[in-house]
Amino acid sequence: MTSQARKLLEQALALPEEDRVYLVEALQDSLEPVESQAEIDAAWKDEIVRRVQSIEDGTAVLHDGETVLRKLMSKYGR
Repeated sequence: MTSQARKLLEQALALPEEDRVYLVEALQDSLEPVESQAEIDAAWKDEIVRRVQSIEDGTAVLHDGETVLRKLMSKYGR
């Protein structure tokens, strides 16, 4: 984030809630349209089917949950 954007964000966060809502809506309207919720849901369904299939056909690389958590804890120290 640029210093100009950071300063603008700080100023925006100091505004009353009604003004912040207006800014959020105006900024969102200025962006390219995003996928509809139906498209997002369909994409997730396709991804879930793909992942289940890879588990069933043995091509997925699976890791024990405890091992993954231990590695994350050692890497990020929490």
